[in-house]
Amino acid sequence: MNIMDFNVKKLAADAGTFLSRAVQFTEEKLGQAEKTELDAHLENLLSKAECTKIWTEKIMKQTEVLLQPNPNARIEEFVYEKLDRKAPSRINNPELLGQYMIDAGTEFGPGTAYGNALIKCGETQKRIGTADRELIQTSALNFLTPLRNFIEGDYKTISKERKLLQNKRLDLDAAKTRLKKAKAAETRASQLNSARLEGDNIMIWAEEVTKSEQELRITQSEFDRQAEITRLLLEGISSTHAHHLRCLNDFVEAQMTYYAQCYQYMLDLQKQLGRCFPSNYHCNNNQTSVAPMPSASSNVIGSSALTSTSGLVIVSPSNLVDLKECSGSRKARVLYDYDAANSSELSLLADEVITVFSVVGMDSDWLMGERGNQKGRVPITYLELLN
Repeated sequence: MNIMDFNVKKLAADAGTFLSRAVQFTEEKLGQAEKTELDAHLENLLSKAECTKIWTEKIMKQTEVLLQPNPNARIEEFVYEKLDRKAPSRINNPELLGQYMIDAGTEFGPGTAYGNALIKCGETQKRIGTADRELIQTSALNFLTPLRNFIEGDYKTISKERKLLQNKRLDLDAAKTRLKKAKAAETRASQLNSARLEGDNIMIWAEEVTKSEQELRITQSEFDRQAEITRLLLEGISSTHAHHLRCLNDFVEAQMTYYAQCYQYMLDLQKQLGRCFPSNYHCNNNQTSVAPMPSASSNVIGSSALTSTSGLVIVSPSNLVDLKECSGSRKARVLYDYDAANSSELSLLADEVITVFSVVGMDSDWLMGERGNQKGRVPITYLELLN
């Protein structure tokens, strides 16, 4: 019976509090009640948190689209994630294309030019598919997961405390309104004639004023405490930005690794096709071959990947002409590390100075390089000609 009485009293108190907040909120909207404004610093923190939440959601969703363009696959992965089960492994588009090419090349005959080329292209496509899978896994772990943890964890806590602050603010303003009304009633009662009835009314309103003042002190204290809790949580947004910056760095490095791998795979494939079919392998257009870029195995992807890209040096076309048309030997500075693909090439280290010279009949993208007793072909776009 006592427990039931307690539950009824608590329910009635909660209902009264809810009604009081609803009345205060409605009167504020109608301009019939004053509203306690938060200090400017807290308002700025709230705005920063809301802005962070909105843009984090947008970036997270668009990154998911970038990594997995198939909406049905994204929905399936989401369902498996919510069920706390691992999604079944599926073959991706580059791997599927690669398998089709290998099967076609095998049927046409590995000994034929077309069949051999299809098999080599298919193997490269499958390697690109593997790199794509690694990019998705790395980005999901190092970039998407931290962003999702903020939305589903930290920001939910902030929203909860922010809602509590709003309720405490409504309670505070409702208490101010009650005190204001009690003081106004006390003043009116004291202005009436000093008959006994009116005297009793003065005592009643005096007690109401005292009770309202006590309630105001309590609600003010609770509001101040909740405002401090909310402020401390909101100040953590700066730390969240710093953490997301590190995650962004990881995402960029993962992309750089992926694109460097893909370029190197295609460069190797182009060399293989050129060596296998030197007489009849030509591009359908008349554009020059793509210039070599730093290989995936070189030290271009690392802890300083973000800063290194900002200092990337592009060799001008006129400089390339000077390198090819120079008579005799010239000194050149190496721009990037380069790993030789075979014994005819020379491995390079960034910033070293080597001797280069042209050879009649050599591919336009290459020069001969010398370092001491070592000699071999070097890619022209890895070099900067020295005066």
